[in-house]
Amino acid sequence: MSETEKTSRTSEAPAEPKTRLQRLLSVTPGDILRIVLISVVVGLVLAAFRVDPRRLWVDFFGTIAETWSEFLNISMDLIRWSVDYLFLGAILVVPIWLIIHVVRALGKRSP
Repeated sequence: MSETEKTSRTSEAPAEPKTRLQRLLSVTPGDILRIVLISVVVGLVLAAFRVDPRRLWVDFFGTIAETWSEFLNISMDLIRWSVDYLFLGAILVVPIWLIIHVVRALGKRSP
């Protein structure tokens, strides 16, 4: 390293820590990008529950109550759907499993 590089590094004063106000007001492009991406994801989730942004501004708590009701309806439909397919699959899987289990148990010899 040359002498000028050494002196320029040593002559630089250490950076002073930022004040709380400076930290509060410092917004980076990465922060803005994160906010935009999170807003899009939250908007998609709210749209899935049929939340209208205009109604949300006018009647916040009523819209939240309707959204909660919609969420419960969707959840119950999902549970009903999955239980139907659980029974449908079990009609085939459980007898096959029982046969395999019995065959394995009878095939092993005790010591």
